[in-house]
This record gives sequence, structure tokens and C-alpha cells, in this order.
Amino acid sequence: MSSIFNKLNTILNPKKEVEKGQGLIIFKNVKEAISAERILKNFSVKVVAPPQEIREGCDLAVEYDLVEEMGIKRELEKNNLNAVKFVSLDDTSMEPLNLVKVKEIEGFTLVRSGNMKITIDKNGKIVNVSGGGCPDVPYLNLKLKGKNILDVAEEDTPKNLGYTLCAYTLNKAFEKAKTIALEGTR
Repeated sequence: MSSIFNKLNTILNPKKEVEKGQGLIIFKNVKEAISAERILKNFSVKVVAPPQEIREGCDLAVEYDLVEEMGIKRELEKNNLNAVKFVSLDDTSMEPLNLVKVKEIEGFTLVRSGNMKITIDKNGKIVNVSGGGCPDVPYLNLKLKGKNILDVAEEDTPKNLGYTLCAYTLNKAFEKAKTIALEGTR
């Protein structure tokens, strides 16, 4: 019976082809994954959700180009940051999940990253911030709601106001929403 469901799942949710030459760095906690992104800013990296099969307790991983692996390992070691493991995606059928998703709804743009969501209107005004269960979410909502995303000062961005995974993922959504608003002004 389960094979029927597996076949149906394969048909309804086909796997995208993983780009060749990519890998994931797995960390034991979210703080380390976020620190790695900051430390590795000069490399071709992005934070993603690792496939369930290779998670090690952390809901985030860093995707990178395999050709940069030696330099990345050196940089992490220099900054005393230890990865649990490096996984090549060339050898697997696993696919990391993109953290940021965009949806247009009746003149509004909802940008979701993880469990956090930010909604802007067609002029870039932030009409809602929601999601997550972290204690700083209500504060972030109060500080951002009603402002035009293009006018939010750097010190008032979610990454500078909050201290949790919710603030981190909201900042990813904020950055994408700001890019969308900028494109709308051109």
C-alpha cells in the first residue's frame, strides 16, 4: 500500500534536478548556520533547509559550490566554527528547500521565509508581519507594520531588531520583499 502512495507522491511532486557541483554544510544548531552565512559572505553560499534525511538537529544548512569547499573549510576553521558534515548533492537525489517563497494575492505580495511572513501592498507599504513562535515577533510587527519597506533604515531591519530564528527568517523575507518593491518602482 505504501508503494502506491510513494508512486503517487513521485507523480504529484516531481524532484527538480539538483544543480551539479553543489553541496550542503550541516551544522548542529541554527546559530552556527547563521554565523557561517556571515563568515562565508565572500563565497557563493546561501542558507537553505536541508532535506530531512541529512538533518542533524538543525533546520538550516549552508548550500555552497563544491569548487569552493577547501576555502570554505579554511575560513570556518579560522573562525572556530565546526560543521557536522559536508554533503555533496551530486551523489544524491536530495534537494535542499528554498527558504523564501513569494505569492501574489489581490494586489498584495506575501513573502514567506520558513514560518515567517511579510506582506506588502503594491506601493511597498508593509501591511502585515506574522508567523513563528518567537518572543520578538510581536515587537517586529509593531516596528515594521505601516512603514514603506523602501524607507526602512538598516538599523530597523529584522536582523538588527530581533535575536531569534524568527527574526533571521523574517529578514530573508524582508530582503526579498524589498527587492520586489524596488522592481515595482522601475
